[in-house]
Amino acid sequence: MTVQHEVPTEAVGEALEVWIDQDLCTGDGICAQYAPEVFELDIDGLAYVKSTDDELLQNPGATTPVPLPLLSDVVDSAKECPGDCIHVRRVSDRVEVFGPDAE
Repeated sequence: MTVQHEVPTEAVGEALEVWIDQDLCTGDGICAQYAPEVFELDIDGLAYVKSTDDELLQNPGATTPVPLPLLSDVVDSAKECPGDCIHVRRVSDRVEVFGPDAE
């Protein structure tokens, strides 16, 4: 199951990070299907981001870098998430570029 959305060229090359708002997470696991290297469902049924060392980051608002090779998968996760809880933002100014608060 792959849905490929166009990733704007201005997002490519910028350092991005992603976080999940667990209060809005529906536990569908779409994110973990699209980008298992970045997202994982925990025993509580909610999705969390993973560190670059593959450690589950369970603190609220925890962020992890978006690896460039996985950018499309992470963006697809944010766009397809039924809970609208995945936020991708630039590291430099913390402006959301994909997700429910993106302009």
